[in-house]
Order: sequence, then structure tokens, then C-alpha cells
Amino acid sequence: MTRISQTFAALKQQNKKALIPYIMAGDPTPSVTVDLMHRLVAHGADVIEIGLPFSDPMADGTVISLAGERALNAGTSTTQAVQMVGEFRKSNSTTPVLLMGYLNPVEIISYDKFLALCEQNGVDGLLLVDLPPNETSDDLSAKLADKEINQIFLLAPTTEPTRRKAVLEHGSGFIYYVSVKGVTGSNALDTDDVGKQVGAIKADTDLPICVGFGIRDGESAKAVATFADGVIVGSELVRHFADVGDDKDKLELAIRQILVKMDELRQAIDEL
Repeated sequence: MTRISQTFAALKQQNKKALIPYIMAGDPTPSVTVDLMHRLVAHGADVIEIGLPFSDPMADGTVISLAGERALNAGTSTTQAVQMVGEFRKSNSTTPVLLMGYLNPVEIISYDKFLALCEQNGVDGLLLVDLPPNETSDDLSAKLADKEINQIFLLAPTTEPTRRKAVLEHGSGFIYYVSVKGVTGSNALDTDDVGKQVGAIKADTDLPICVGFGIRDGESAKAVATFADGVIVGSELVRHFADVGDDKDKLELAIRQILVKMDELRQAIDEL
């Protein structure tokens, strides 16, 4: 079993739901990321999702797109982002880390070199937004499995039945369900509809279902956690870095605000 599978199995035994925070590697500066990862774990993170900065992120709203710009302007490369996971692994060998990004930077490095880099640095899952399952070769899937790296895919309200079937066949670790018709940070969350959609997916797979996009507070996290196996929160955390700049006091305040939000989310989910 991978670290992701082990984590969800343990949470199921404890009748708990996963809290999965998203942060952008290198935002607002590379020196922040690893320490923030440890602090997220201390405040209830079960899995950490790390964004790989990219200049043209098609699935990301303004908040996370700007986070990627800040990270790139600070000099964060894809390789450095993966190496941050390795630095985190020096003192945390148990918390799963998922990378979310886009194909272009991976292709520049080459699949084999990128996957080797992920393995060397203790990456547990890979979600490439613009790599649909019908274009995922058995060879790539086999390489990921050999390296005990889960291949995560997105399902959305608009997903066609053929793609949905392919996602359920090729995906591992968990299924990432996009709760709204839009990009990250969208705010039209209809929990009743999401609950129906998640229920339908659960009928066709044994994989855990985690819901992201549109979760902003403890109330929405708790509502989603009643039917999902985990909640993913990104924009609501990342937005605190928007106006930090080079001000150390603003940076520390932003981190404190992120951790307060983590406490709110964790408490709400655990009330179920």
C-alpha cells in the first residue's frame, strides 16, 4: 500500500475524514514552503497537496494563478518544488504529499527524470490536470505503480461517462471530485448536488472520494465531509499570501491566518 492508501485506511478505521490543504510550492518565497508543510501537519493536515508553479494554469482561478506567479517570480522551478518534498521527508516520513500541476514542465524535464525525482524525494501522488486518463499509457501507469506513486485524476459535474469510466479504471489513491463548474476558488457550492454526485461515484469504485473547489470555511467543509472521504482546501488558504511582498511581519501574520483556518476546518470535520 502507498502512503496515501495507508492514510485513508487508517482514517476509515478511526471513522474520520481527511483534511487536505493545498499550497503553492515557493509561494510567496521558497524558504517558506517546507516549514509551512510541517505546520499544516501540526494543525490537522492528513495529506498535503503541493502546487507546481506554472505560467498558464488552466484549472486555477485568480488566487492560485497569482500564487504561481509569485512562486515563479521568486525563482521556484519544478525541480526545486519536488525537492521541497524531499526536505520535508527528512523529518516526516508518514504524511502523504501529492503534487498537482501541468504537463508542460514535466515534459520539459522528461517523464522518466521527473518520476525518478518524485521517487527520490518521497512524493506519494501525482495529479497532472491536462493529462486525461485516455491519454495515459499503461507504461506510465506501471512506472508510477512501481515507484508507489498514486495517479490522481479529477472528476467534475460535467465529466462525460466515457471519461468517468476511464478515471475510475486508471486512478489510484483517491478520486478528486471538483465540486463546482469552474476553476479553483469558485464559490457556487451546492452541497446537495455534490452529495448526489459523490454517492453515484462511490457506487462504482472503492477508492476514497475527496472534494475540492469551493470549500471556504468550517461549515462548508463539514457539509462536504458528511458524504466525502476528505475535503481539499486551497484558495481559502493561499489567498493570505496575496499582499505579503517582502514584509516579514505580513508573512508571519499570513501564516498564522492560514493555521487558524486549518484549526477551524479540522474542528468542523471532526464534529461529524
